Amino acid sequence: MLKPLIISSLVLQHNVVLAPLAGITNLPFRLICRQEGAALAFTEMVSVNGLVREGVKTLALLKSSAADRPLGIQLFGDKPADLAEAARMVEGYGDLLDINMGCPVRKVVGTGAGSALLQEPIKIAAIIRAVRAATTLPLTIKIRSGWHCGDDVFQEVGHIAQSEGCDAITLHPRSRSLMFSGQADWTHLAQLKSALSIPVLGSGDLFTPDDCLRMMKETACDGIMIARGALGNPWIFRQVKELERSGCYTSVTPVERAGAIERHLDLFIGEMGEAVAIREIKKHIGWYARGFAGASDIRRAANSARTVDEITLLIGRIRSIPTSESHGSDAFAA
Repeated sequence: MLKPLIISSLVLQHNVVLAPLAGITNLPFRLICRQEGAALAFTEMVSVNGLVREGVKTLALLKSSAADRPLGIQLFGDKPADLAEAARMVEGYGDLLDINMGCPVRKVVGTGAGSALLQEPIKIAAIIRAVRAATTLPLTIKIRSGWHCGDDVFQEVGHIAQSEGCDAITLHPRSRSLMFSGQADWTHLAQLKSALSIPVLGSGDLFTPDDCLRMMKETACDGIMIARGALGNPWIFRQVKELERSGCYTSVTPVERAGAIERHLDLFIGEMGEAVAIREIKKHIGWYARGFAGASDIRRAANSARTVDEITLLIGRIRSIPTSESHGSDAFAA
């Protein structure tokens, strides 16, 4: 099931990639996930309005490095001309361009962008047409099944995307109205895959390596995009490969977990300075500190930490936990 993924001129080593996550997939987090085997990583959502009107400030979201390639850039907006202009502005910063047509959060859909576009297939066609004419980069879109439960437009949007020149499409098979509740309907992925000739990637409810391989097996999708399942759990990319190769995967030890937090903190400090690094790593420790004895105490202590030394002490506490008290790598374990 793991295989090279070809999206137009971009050839990925395999078909397990890191999704764009607002406020999360900055350069430090992308590098951590790449070290664990992500074949492609995306920037956070980049506002087209911000690019066109603020320029340099918004371009800071595209900061990358040689180790951070191939890189996907995700844009969000609702005006074809602005999206086309933004595509021209960012072309030299990445290797693939994605248009967000699935984000369900209010501040995005309130502007007419994200999953709000699923209510306007004609506008979707105009957007893809304009962006396709503006860039030579591989072009993809990320969508949900529809706006309301049962009001599914994913096949219609898929056909539009394909006919207007998209090179791949990612489907999170939930409606916008579900947000992140309920269960993703993976049968929608199978339906979309059978309807299109361009690659179809799946997202939604991928929290364990078993979930990842099961999605590919059940839907025949061309690849998967891991989002919430990577939070505090970058090892999932490595473990998916282990599971397919050997039928099992190694759990993450407290020593490995501590090492990842340490590397993540160092990357944050190098990119953003200590003050921002402390604020950001505390958020991530809330996800890293799960699945082992005393995790809730670590999370509480992280919330009140104010210095790098205090964070370092917490890392040491995690490192000293006996492996027998660790219960695997599920980022959403209690």
